[in-house]
Amino acid sequence: MTKNLDNEGLRSIVDNYDLFYIDIWGVVHNGVNIFKDSIKVLNEILKLKKELVLLTNAPRPNENVKKFCEKLGMDKKLSNHIFTSGEAAIKYLKKNSYKDKFFHVGPPRDFDLFRDFKRNNTNDIKDASYLLCTGLFDEQKNDLNFYKNLLESSLSKKMICTNPDLIVDKGGIRELCAGSVAMVFEKMGGSVTYFGKPYPEVYNQSINNKNKKVLSIGDNLNTDIKGANLLNYDSLIISNGIHYKEIKENGIETTSKNYEAICNYIQSDLKW
Repeated sequence: MTKNLDNEGLRSIVDNYDLFYIDIWGVVHNGVNIFKDSIKVLNEILKLKKELVLLTNAPRPNENVKKFCEKLGMDKKLSNHIFTSGEAAIKYLKKNSYKDKFFHVGPPRDFDLFRDFKRNNTNDIKDASYLLCTGLFDEQKNDLNFYKNLLESSLSKKMICTNPDLIVDKGGIRELCAGSVAMVFEKMGGSVTYFGKPYPEVYNQSINNKNKKVLSIGDNLNTDIKGANLLNYDSLIISNGIHYKEIKENGIETTSKNYEAICNYIQSDLKW
């Protein structure tokens, strides 16, 4: 049974945990505005000397996301706790594929992800050793058939996906993410290596989490909550996020069951 914390607030359970993984997009901001109640929660957690990671499936280096969040109004003492799926992918690629040619699937704003090995970026997909997917091309944001046609001749190549999210809400507007392209590639028979929630490496790279009692907070059942489930962490789902309509219509128990996810707690919005 998922416990509702709307009346009691996060402070009612905070003493039970040593470490908090908190999703940024959907919990702390919506891509346009920062949520003041969430910022208060982050500050209260730090006051209690608890450990905190702002974990995000952003296909960019940590520094890029820090600057973005600071522009929205986040203090540097909080932004220093950010760790991205892009950062995890960078470390992997530098170690394993630093000299290999790759074809980039995604917008120019993600170029910083591979700035240290951009010389290996090829515009000819046939010439690439692997595919690096950070999102959708700006001129092909919604047509997944375009990517099916683009990738069908490259199924023998491995795809590195730096954002497993399928969709994101940006100020109330829903956009497809890199995970949607990767899913198309997998359904066609391609092989994908993912970096980001729910996959363990991004958690383990961000902080030493051994022997700690962990609470993972997010609004996405497929990533935030399933990641917590895979690692045996407790989880809190924010219901006013990506699954708002489903939870409102069907309730959290039915909705989480539909996604084969387990939620220990639920809050409408993150509040202290």
